[in-house]
Amino acid sequence: MNFNDIFKSSFLENMTSVTLFDMAVALVLAFLLGMFIFLVYKKTFSGVMYSSSFGVTLVALTMISTLVILAVTSNVVLSLGMVGALSIVRFRTAIKEPLDIAFLFWSIAVGIVLAAGLIPLAVIGSAVIGVMLLVLANRKGHANPYILVVRCDGQKSEQQVKGYLDRETARCVVKSKTVQRGSVELQLEIRLRSDDTGFINVLTEMPGVSSAALVSYNGDYMG
Repeated sequence: MNFNDIFKSSFLENMTSVTLFDMAVALVLAFLLGMFIFLVYKKTFSGVMYSSSFGVTLVALTMISTLVILAVTSNVVLSLGMVGALSIVRFRTAIKEPLDIAFLFWSIAVGIVLAAGLIPLAVIGSAVIGVMLLVLANRKGHANPYILVVRCDGQKSEQQVKGYLDRETARCVVKSKTVQRGSVELQLEIRLRSDDTGFINVLTEMPGVSSAALVSYNGDYMG
């Protein structure tokens, strides 16, 4: 029997199709777990601008993955055609947050595992991943790096600013320095010892310091 004879035989007719009950259970569980992923994403989001559409995408992606795998497991011919159809799909949306990639793969993985019938694995695995992300995301905010932009009038005031920050912060590193006639602009990466940012007020009152701005920093942009 060759490859063509397999598809001409009654092999496909004897395959067990997915029942309506199985479809309903799989899609309901996919929706619930997708909502759980969405809530974890909303709770752990730390970017500049929150996008609710991405959260809805996570729920939809979980259900779509379940739907696709249910179709693939129920029909061999359909599975081959779907592989060819999905191979031409290209996504060109830029992913700005590295953590967003993890949520996308999480949604796809849950949909695949649910459609495969491994419900305990999908539920327990999602719970473990969700708790891990929540624990890591709820660490103290002052442990995150900040960028401090200070404008002063010369080298003497610059040294005073640097010495003051070395005493008041846990870490202070000069990232950029711009010098103009009568003006020096410093960009420093700092880590705070607590949530108190009152040292900025003291910094602006120093002789020679014209302004100071503190912004959060996540590696790619400030916000």
